[in-house]
Amino acid sequence: MRFLLISLLCASSLMAQAQTVKLLVQSSPLAGFQYHAGAALWEELGVGDALTLVREPQNPHDARAVRVEWRGRQLGYLPRAENEAVAAAMDRGERVEGRIAALLKHRNPWRRVRIEVYVVL
Repeated sequence: MRFLLISLLCASSLMAQAQTVKLLVQSSPLAGFQYHAGAALWEELGVGDALTLVREPQNPHDARAVRVEWRGRQLGYLPRAENEAVAAAMDRGERVEGRIAALLKHRNPWRRVRIEVYVVL
């Protein structure tokens, strides 16, 4: 009986851990890369690196602005044309995560960094 109880508790714990799901909600270029720390940090950035997303509702240029940071340094923003759903999710208190999906040495700064945004369920 004791073994059964311990087994059930372990299984329940594993199931709770397995229920964490990350849902990809956005894949887009990074806006404003050329205006922030991206160039200085380029050699340190890596595909798969975690990104921090920070809501900026008081941003004078975009009330739905979502700032993108890497290790506490600003890299840019989610593109204005694509930030509405993520901003709304953040405003509702949903947990969101970002990561670097691709890095490309390109003259056009809009093509240098592709990011992915996930809602964590």
